[in-house]
Amino acid sequence: MMERTKLGFIGCGNMARALIGGVIASGYADPGDILASEPVAEAREQVAGQYGIAVTGDNVEVLQKAGMVFLCVKPQVIGSVLGEIREVLTEEHLLVTVVAGKELEYYTEALGMEKKTKVARLMPNTPAMVGSGMTAVCVNEHVTEEERNEVLKIVSSVGAAEVVPETLFDTVTAVSGSSPAYVFMFIEAMADAAVQGGMTRAQAYHFAAQAVAGSAQLVLQTDRHPAELKDMVCSPAGTTIGAVRVLEDRGFRAAVIEAMAAARERSAAMRGGKG
Repeated sequence: MMERTKLGFIGCGNMARALIGGVIASGYADPGDILASEPVAEAREQVAGQYGIAVTGDNVEVLQKAGMVFLCVKPQVIGSVLGEIREVLTEEHLLVTVVAGKELEYYTEALGMEKKTKVARLMPNTPAMVGSGMTAVCVNEHVTEEERNEVLKIVSSVGAAEVVPETLFDTVTAVSGSSPAYVFMFIEAMADAAVQGGMTRAQAYHFAAQAVAGSAQLVLQTDRHPAELKDMVCSPAGTTIGAVRVLEDRGFRAAVIEAMAAARERSAAMRGGKG
């Protein structure tokens, strides 16, 4: 990879800020090693003040000063961004994109088949904002193993990361990209029930959220099957098995599976340019 002193970010939204905060907190990069572009002056000032990084309103300047550039913009503007940077983009640059619905091939076509542009695609999720994200990574044929590992190292500063074939990115969308929304709904429903049972709203959210976080850690740290962990909680004729019976009767698992199938199908439709 080219010898540059900075990481570049085009766009300063939530995901960009999560990554910037992660690389600084992990020691991967100092604030002075990062340059971010953002068209809104107020947003530029805010991110500069929060992280101490250099900012600009010029996307081209980011390419001129950074070797690895993160594209953190909305899908509807990525075409115009690529048009801006195309002339200064070299085969030494590595573009890392978090743009939803745009496959690796899209960048090859948009930037010119004659260019051997290095592109890595990420599918992160919002828990990256608190350092507990889950990110899928895939790269095109021009990215070296060393460069791919650098991307993984950076993304790991905001949670877990794994290399996943791009063919599975619609499934990744359903299982990790969209799933925080399902979990938030579950926490909210549990908290509502706790409030009905007499808890304060704040206490109910704390108990429900911590129960979900702790249960997830049990799965990750013990490597035991979720069904085994569930059975450990279900005492004969106890409260938990009574609750499980109701969830099964109401189609809890089937609803989750169907919801994820809908998310996967919608992701495929967006990828195909249908929405």
